[in-house]
Amino acid sequence: MLESAEDLAVILVEPQNPGNIGMVCRAMANFGVSDLRLVNPCDYLHPEARKFAVGAHPLLGSARTFPNLASAIADLRLSVATTRRGGRLRGELLDLAQVPTLRATLPTGGRMGLVFGREDAGLTSDEVALCSHAATVETCAEVGSLNLAQAVLLFVHEIARRPMTHGEDVRERSPQGELEALFGQMEKVLTRIAFLNPKRPEAVMNSLRRIHQRAALDARELAMLRGIWSQIDWSCRDWRGRKRGDD
Repeated sequence: MLESAEDLAVILVEPQNPGNIGMVCRAMANFGVSDLRLVNPCDYLHPEARKFAVGAHPLLGSARTFPNLASAIADLRLSVATTRRGGRLRGELLDLAQVPTLRATLPTGGRMGLVFGREDAGLTSDEVALCSHAATVETCAEVGSLNLAQAVLLFVHEIARRPMTHGEDVRERSPQGELEALFGQMEKVLTRIAFLNPKRPEAVMNSLRRIHQRAALDARELAMLRGIWSQIDWSCRDWRGRKRGDD
């Protein structure tokens, strides 16, 4: 019998079909996952959701809803965006088989989230950038996308079948919501000094996010960086912009 993956959260971003949510609940219950988070969902208490959840319908009643993805993953130490599409703004995509190794880097009591997008359009690049990692499942080119519940089943099974182990040098990673506060400070300052392209700030900010996510900042390091950016913000308060002719 497989171990229950109780430290996992499944986050569905704007699911559109109650039946799919019900099937996701059934897939979660198969592997002992009970933390279901829904971002701006359809009617997840619809009879169709209960019908397809079968014995897992209590998960519908305990599901939590959020207005956006950032708030849904704020307390998590790691989050994995699941996506079929790659690209420069999406960073490196892990293979499904690599995802369980991330779990071993969780500090004691830490939680990891699996983030799944809309049935018709998946996750946006900005939503992928909010997550600490991104992963994909290789499929045939003819039919590349997976049904929502199928994707959840694949990821949860892959994690649950690997025994939970912690490495010797596990870091106390800061919650993702606290990292978002740092990124907000950075974007504010970089916008003020005209370093960011106001039409495409994500071109730089997504790269900065990935750098800091790889660093796995602990509370002390995060506090130091926030202090640095606060001081920079204060110091450039009267900065009048780049002089004409500057490089």
